[in-house]
Amino acid sequence: MRAVLQQSFGGPEVLQVVETERPKPLSGEVLVRVRASALNPVDVAVRSGAFPLLGEPPFGVGWDISGEVVEAGPGARYQVGEEVYGMPFFPRAATGYAEYVAAPSRQLARKPASLDHVHAAALPLAALTAWQGLVDLAKVGESGEGQRVLVHRAAGGVGHLAVQIAKARGAHVIANASESRSAFLRGLGADELIDYRSADFTEVLRDHPVDVVFDSTAQGDRSLQVLRPGGVLVSILEHGDRELIERVQAAGRVFAGVSVEPDYASLEAIAALVDAGRIRPFVEQTFDLADVAKAHHLLESGHVQGKIVLTV
Repeated sequence: MRAVLQQSFGGPEVLQVVETERPKPLSGEVLVRVRASALNPVDVAVRSGAFPLLGEPPFGVGWDISGEVVEAGPGARYQVGEEVYGMPFFPRAATGYAEYVAAPSRQLARKPASLDHVHAAALPLAALTAWQGLVDLAKVGESGEGQRVLVHRAAGGVGHLAVQIAKARGAHVIANASESRSAFLRGLGADELIDYRSADFTEVLRDHPVDVVFDSTAQGDRSLQVLRPGGVLVSILEHGDRELIERVQAAGRVFAGVSVEPDYASLEAIAALVDAGRIRPFVEQTFDLADVAKAHHLLESGHVQGKIVLTV
C-alpha cells in the first residue's frame, strides 16, 4: 500500500509517499480502506520536531480518517463494507496518511450518513477536542440554554466546530476571529463576533462575563479575565500548566484541560448532530496523497478556514 512516512524531522519536504506493508487487524480491530485523511496542526508540530510526540523518526503522522471496513478481526464492532470514521491511537502513531489503517473498532464510529468521506475525515480530532472540552468537561447544555461561551480562533479547524457544538447545546456563542470570517461564522450560528485585529476581547467582555471560554490559543490568563465566578476555562495548549491551573482555581474559576482521546461514543453523538443538520465541517481545500507536502505548506500558513483534507 501507499503511505506517507518521514525519516527525519524537518519541513514538509520530509514527507514521502512510499510503498509499505498493509497492516493486519488483530482481535477487536478492523482494517479500513482509507478514502480521506485530514490534517491537523499537531501533524505539523510532530513532523517538524517541535512537538516530539512520537519520538524519533521514522514514523508517519496523521490521525483523522474516513473509509470503509475491508477486513474485521474477531470481536470487532463493524463488518466488512461498513463506512467508518475516527481518530485511532492518538496520541500514539496511527500513520493516517495511508491507503489502509488497522485500528481498534471501539476507536471508530459509523460515518455520518449525510457526509462524504472528505468531510467526515475533517471531523474526528477537531470535533472530539471541542466535544470533550465543551460537553464532557465544561458541561455546556446541562444547566439549560443561555450559557455564554467564548470561542477563540473560531474560524479554525477546532474553533468552527466548537462554535457549532456550543450552539447545538443551547449556548449563546461569541466568536473571536478576524472580521473577514464574520459571514462564515454567522452562518455557523455564532451570535456575536469580536474582531481580534481591531478589538481586545477582554475590553469587549469586561462588563459581560462569560460562562465558558474555549481557548486553543494559549491565552489562559487573559481569558480568565472575562470568566464569571465559577466559570470554566477550557484549554487545549495549556492543559499541563500547573501555575495557570492554580491561578484559575485561586480566582474561583474552574480549569478544564483537554488532551483529546479516541472515543466512539462521542463520535456517534457528533455524527447524530451532523445528520440532524446541526454541525457541518468546512473543508477549505483537498489535496491528493501525493501532494501531502503542499498540504502541509498551506496548513503552516496559519490562515486556513476550517480543515485541509487528503484524498487517498
